[in-house]
Amino acid sequence: MRTTTLTAIIIAALATAGFTAEKTRKPRLDLRAAPRMAFSPVNVLLTAELMGGDDVDQFYCPEIEWNWDDGGKSVHESDCAPLEAGGTFERRYTAQHAFRQAGTYNVKVTMRKANRPVAVATATVTVRPGAGDMSAADPN
Repeated sequence: MRTTTLTAIIIAALATAGFTAEKTRKPRLDLRAAPRMAFSPVNVLLTAELMGGDDVDQFYCPEIEWNWDDGGKSVHESDCAPLEAGGTFERRYTAQHAFRQAGTYNVKVTMRKANRPVAVATATVTVRPGAGDMSAADPN
């Protein structure tokens, strides 16, 4: 009983001071590739976008890591001013990558804040053998 009363007093004091228990909605990370299917070699544009949710500090000024699933990775580190109350931030991130050989690639983008992943998304890129692509050539 004593713990319940103390908890109620703390909640009332925080509410009086302007703090609310309003729950923020977490955005969802979406990843799109254009084109999703092509002949090699091909440059693919990938767009990662935070969809819906609130502009919360957890998603402000993240490090973006692109894993191309072909042995390569790219990392973009942001250098941003502190997020101001009521401020908005970047929700769309793009990168371009050249796939030189035929294959199915599961590209993954990871958003990190303070070295912790906060969102992950994947997209599949299918690359068919093109003119000059020796990856699918018959060795016989």
